[in-house]
Amino acid sequence: MNAVDDFLQMAFPPHLPTVQHATINTAAQQDLAHRKGCPSILIPNVLDFEKEPEPADDYAADFREQIGIEADDILVLQPTRVVPRKGIEQAISLLAEIGDPKYKLVVTHESGDEGLDYHEALVFMANKVGVDLRFIHARVGDERQFTEQGEKIYSLEDVYRNADLVTYFSLYEGFGNALLEAFYFKKPLVLNRYSNFVKDIEPKGFEVITADGILTGKVVAEVKSVMENPEHRRKMVEHNFDLARSFYSYSVLRRKLRALVCNVTGADDL
Repeated sequence: MNAVDDFLQMAFPPHLPTVQHATINTAAQQDLAHRKGCPSILIPNVLDFEKEPEPADDYAADFREQIGIEADDILVLQPTRVVPRKGIEQAISLLAEIGDPKYKLVVTHESGDEGLDYHEALVFMANKVGVDLRFIHARVGDERQFTEQGEKIYSLEDVYRNADLVTYFSLYEGFGNALLEAFYFKKPLVLNRYSNFVKDIEPKGFEVITADGILTGKVVAEVKSVMENPEHRRKMVEHNFDLARSFYSYSVLRRKLRALVCNVTGADDL
């Protein structure tokens, strides 16, 4: 037994006039206020929506070929780690219901420290229902580079630029980086309505295909409709990009941080 927990409960986070708190979502903001009586400013994840995404260049031009996907295949991107809370089995079920062999499910990250059981279960499920599932973490890195064998390592941005649809069936997320990335690279998105999406993101009016914990025929039909209608898809992703510029751009971050600093210093001209 020791007094560490008592000291943490007493002093962390500090409730001082010289300390400002920031939270990433409404749930955390409410929890901090309820547990500690500390007000906070909500600062969401942001991307540089003030700049248009650059098109794929020569380096990324052979990405599909390198991972064995044809130019006319539908690359369905699951840009997450392979852990149960990401709901990847729902993406497999979606492609199984669509039933088109041109749809290929590509997962960008590895399992991490949560074991391989989930990975093996996904492979078993995909084989059973006839879904082409590919794990490409060995070909994706933080930056472009070449392996010792001369193989290209692609950035996550390269992968997004080559994607046709993003799946994000997470059960819960603190915010959802992949969601913003899909908006930024102007890709249609199908997702599970996790709680922080419902509270903080959905009310802003983004056009995404949503599931409520289970995959329904309505979700499958909406995905097929979006993928078969290029003009509708273009309007959807442009709308999402423009809306994200208003709520999740660097200008929003600058404004929020300025407020935090001003609250401490009293300055109003930062």
